[in-house]
Amino acid sequence: MPVVRRLSCVVERVVDHGDHVYTVTLTPEQPVPAFRPGQFLHLALDAFDPGGFWPESRVFSIASSPRERERLAITYAVKGAFTTRMERELAPGRSVWAKLPYGEFTVDAGRDAVLFAGGTGVTAFTAFLGSLPPDGAQRVALFYGARTPDLFVYGEYATGRAAEVPGLDVHLVCEASDGRLSVDKAWPVIEAMHDPIIYLSGPPQMLAALTADLSARGVSLECIRTDAWE
Repeated sequence: MPVVRRLSCVVERVVDHGDHVYTVTLTPEQPVPAFRPGQFLHLALDAFDPGGFWPESRVFSIASSPRERERLAITYAVKGAFTTRMERELAPGRSVWAKLPYGEFTVDAGRDAVLFAGGTGVTAFTAFLGSLPPDGAQRVALFYGARTPDLFVYGEYATGRAAEVPGLDVHLVCEASDGRLSVDKAWPVIEAMHDPIIYLSGPPQMLAALTADLSARGVSLECIRTDAWE
């Protein structure tokens, strides 16, 4: 089991995607500890005293690859007081703390997989997509939803990976033109797969709606895995 470590980090870059959605790249003081695609970190904005308590923090999926030991990346949407503070305070050169790795929301490489990602929930899958080998036997379908075309933060990355990995099928679902992510849209792909596990990452309302629709179609709850976040 990976050992949790606390790392002092410096903000290297902040990318504003619009509509209060940001990607933050961090440079840690030491190499990033080993983690599995799909795991998350705790981010703290206040200084941490190793002899004291861990400061207030929030969890974010690690969007960067486990192979990138010299950087960490997260993408977040402003929702609530902590992320409002992040929007206000995070800038290149700012010091923060990260504690990682945590979480068991990891994609089983031995089974076909259907990934539903809403907004920044796609970060639970980006490291996994980067790990897919071009000659792998696993079939993976990603249904990635965003409110507007500009908010497909990892859309180009996902479609680029699909061009390299024949077993990966990517569907970008823009709410403004295509409507919301739905099981109906994905069902023909799901039916064509062999006993897939279905992974859901995104807002709680999306997770509840997709889970209910999958259950109504006879998908066992044992084959549905969720990464709930706010």
